Amino acid sequence: MIPIMTPFIGEAEAQAASAVVLSGWLSQGSEVAAFEREFAAAVGSDHACAVSNCTVALHLALLAVGVGPGDEVILASHTFIACANVVLQCGAVPVFVDIDPNTFNMKPELVAAAITERTKAIMCIHQMGMPCDMEAIMPLARAHGVAVVEDAACAIGSEIRMNGQWERIGRPIGDIACFSLHPRKLLTVGDGGMMTTSNVEYDRFARLLRQHGMSVSDSVRHNSRTVILEEYPVPGYNYRLTDVQAAIGRVQLTRLDEIVARRRRLAQTYREMLADIPGVRAPSEPEWAKTNWQSYCVRLPEGADQREVMQKMLDRGVATRRGIMCAHLERAYAHHELRLPLPESERAHRGCILLPLFHQMTEDMQEQVVSSLKAALVKQPALV
Repeated sequence: MIPIMTPFIGEAEAQAASAVVLSGWLSQGSEVAAFEREFAAAVGSDHACAVSNCTVALHLALLAVGVGPGDEVILASHTFIACANVVLQCGAVPVFVDIDPNTFNMKPELVAAAITERTKAIMCIHQMGMPCDMEAIMPLARAHGVAVVEDAACAIGSEIRMNGQWERIGRPIGDIACFSLHPRKLLTVGDGGMMTTSNVEYDRFARLLRQHGMSVSDSVRHNSRTVILEEYPVPGYNYRLTDVQAAIGRVQLTRLDEIVARRRRLAQTYREMLADIPGVRAPSEPEWAKTNWQSYCVRLPEGADQREVMQKMLDRGVATRRGIMCAHLERAYAHHELRLPLPESERAHRGCILLPLFHQMTEDMQEQVVSSLKAALVKQPALV
């Protein structure tokens, strides 16, 4: 069986985790602090705040930029449902806009049409690692005084050209960027997240809320020569990352360049192999973006049955996933009012599949994937 993804993780990560376990300090401490510094340096950000997953990073980011009850947040429906959920958790209203079928990211012109006097933030989702068109969206946001939160869950190592200069996603371009460290992502710590920003107040806010609103961290109290009594000036959350996870993350971070380079080579091989299958459309990058190819999403021929193709490929030993979900099609959002039609989002959801892509993948594995896709698309003659 060829899986959709398998983490690139090994003995070095195991040794790093073991060292923390044997140290006696397992919770948020010096390893987390070191991981934050190294992550910030890797993406070019002033600050990085580690948290327990990307969903809570997005929650803190929205709260930090002032999203609250009655506000509106513009985002794509074509993404994991967590993005819409965190908007609701802030008491705000998700306003869905459609995507560009070429990048699977929201179209800037539709974002402009969705802005109202209640718009508090735009959530730019770098879907499957493909950078959103930030050069077009940022002027819209700034002109209307709207905050920009980047869902960079899938985009560690991706690059975008801004003002003629290439930079990594996560600097950030907007106000805050949020990353995932889930096993489906390029870097993993089991599960975890990171929030990056250039705004020191946003960083302080996130650090305060991630640990119950506690005024002094555990490590500061532990290392102090005098008694410190903590205070709780605001209600907070338990959104912490452990030192065990951070130690794994620090090793993973040293592999980033290697992982991105490898995935880009694998994506190019896929593109060449898929060229011979009629009607199948391979993904491509706009000239201003360099994706990390966190997921490899192909568009099936018109009329192909997505589920049937996936089942036939599974029968041949190849795991796939459906096209990216649409929040507005889930029962949880059945009563949510749509202001704009979302035809491209729905078309991508129903007409695309994700092919396996992981660091350890061989060319033989890719050939098996492509041959199984080709066989799955062959129509059997009807029985007379």
